[in-house]
Amino acid sequence: MQQKSAPQRKYWAQFDALQMGSGWDEKDITKPQILLEDVFGDSHPGSTHLGQLMEQAKYGVFETGGYPAQYHTTDICDGCAQGHDGMNYILASREAICDMVEVHGSVYPWDGMLLSSSCDKSIPAHLKAAARLDVPTIFIPGGSMRPGPNMTTSLVAGDISLRQKREGAITEQEIRDYKLTGCPSCGACTFLGTASTMQCMAEALGMALPGSALMPATMRDILQNARNAGRMIVGLAEKGIKPSDIMTKEAFENAIIIHSAIGGSTNATLHLPSIARELGIDIEPELFDEINHKVPHIGNIMPSGDHLTECFWFAGGIPMVQLALKDMLHLDVMTVTGKTLGENLEDLEKDNFFERNIGYLHNYGLKREEVILPVDKAEGMGSVAILKGNLAPEGSVVKYSACVESLQIHEGCARVFDSEEEAYQAVVDGNINPGDVMVIRYEGPRGTGMPEMLMTTEAIVCDERINGKVSLITDGRFSGATRGAAIGHVSPEAAAGGPIAFLKEGDIISYNIPNRTIDIVGIEGKKVSPEEVAKVLEERKKDGIKPRPERKGLFGRYTSHALSAMKGAGY
Repeated sequence: MQQKSAPQRKYWAQFDALQMGSGWDEKDITKPQILLEDVFGDSHPGSTHLGQLMEQAKYGVFETGGYPAQYHTTDICDGCAQGHDGMNYILASREAICDMVEVHGSVYPWDGMLLSSSCDKSIPAHLKAAARLDVPTIFIPGGSMRPGPNMTTSLVAGDISLRQKREGAITEQEIRDYKLTGCPSCGACTFLGTASTMQCMAEALGMALPGSALMPATMRDILQNARNAGRMIVGLAEKGIKPSDIMTKEAFENAIIIHSAIGGSTNATLHLPSIARELGIDIEPELFDEINHKVPHIGNIMPSGDHLTECFWFAGGIPMVQLALKDMLHLDVMTVTGKTLGENLEDLEKDNFFERNIGYLHNYGLKREEVILPVDKAEGMGSVAILKGNLAPEGSVVKYSACVESLQIHEGCARVFDSEEEAYQAVVDGNINPGDVMVIRYEGPRGTGMPEMLMTTEAIVCDERINGKVSLITDGRFSGATRGAAIGHVSPEAAAGGPIAFLKEGDIISYNIPNRTIDIVGIEGKKVSPEEVAKVLEERKKDGIKPRPERKGLFGRYTSHALSAMKGAGY
């Protein structure tokens, strides 16, 4: 193949000298040049092992005649940001990581690229960067963490953290035991949160090798997958197959179908449109709703279901779901294997992929059909809905597969908070009562960077008095681990002058998930007509919105320019 950097090398002799000064030799600088970009670092379990994966990928590149160069832009962890202002930087970090990969990928004319990450914002950042650079690329997922004691996940933290704040509710030994066992290995948290969801989306889009999402991070398979990706990237570059050839509108439709079927995180409704936007593809929120109406929910995976992501992979993972739903998918889409989705599924069956790992599932006393339900045994359709109404004219998002049936239609008085911290404290102090509709505003992309509300949602579900009896509505977002009646991404957000900014304590809110509606139906405790609601809101607008403090740097740029959550909350 013609090396992309060959013309540039003739412009300036130092190009070759600099590479050779880095340890390359004269033969190396003539080989296909492959950028290995990861988020390796010591910051959290999802990143700490990626150096090992990329070492294997490097060997694969060498084997096939390419020359790899490693770059790192470390990510950060939502879990370490809970409860303080660090959470405000989490979504903005998606843009920062994407921008740095763009820098690394643009200054040098790479022939191909390997990207590796495990978690919430780094995966969509990598996929956005792949789309923006449009260089032949393979994504390598960082896999799943091992289960905690009694098949628990790191989310035991919700109960621990709530009881820590209530006098006499927990012992020091309980706290210490959780710290020692809550995250027993590297890899993404072992529930279908945003990290695990986005690994699945990368595979469903065709950007990761078949069967690679959610591999146990401590098993040999994940090292083998990284080696295989390294071996395949040179061939992908030779064929000239780019992300734009793979991430087509049909591929995004496939991804949304898979997201619907497995009960993925609501954050995918931010990330998929934002990735698509880099390719000039417009993903309207209504597409999620349309697809969720007709796709059976067959993934029995926490938090919507019973089992962990490791068990999902043992049961066949994303390829098993694709096989079950193949009549609904575009099987002719191109993937990073250089083959179509349909061809990949045939190859996996011939390779015995679907049977090879089932014995691991049997170690847990489980059968495949308990983790990935047969289509005819699915109890419902889809997992995510887009609600619209006078409270959310542009839309809002709810993961109804994780919401109790009794709260899928609800009407109640608004308890209004201008920050998550205030709302969380109200739960801790016992000031929220059954039937309340908690509203947290000014937490959207332009408000405070769109932090997640996991501390508050977990406090609600861990409080027996209000669990399953309280709804939460916000212009912020939720963790993929969120359970309960949690409606987020309310747009327009409060900081953009959306109706949520002009709610007052005691206003009556009504939502109906089956009918996809969310409305203000009463003012200060009294039900009134829609016309009267509109009139009152117009009057309240005269007082303006809550002013934002002055912000600097990345945070200032992001909160000044971020798009609506319904458009992916990018720049």
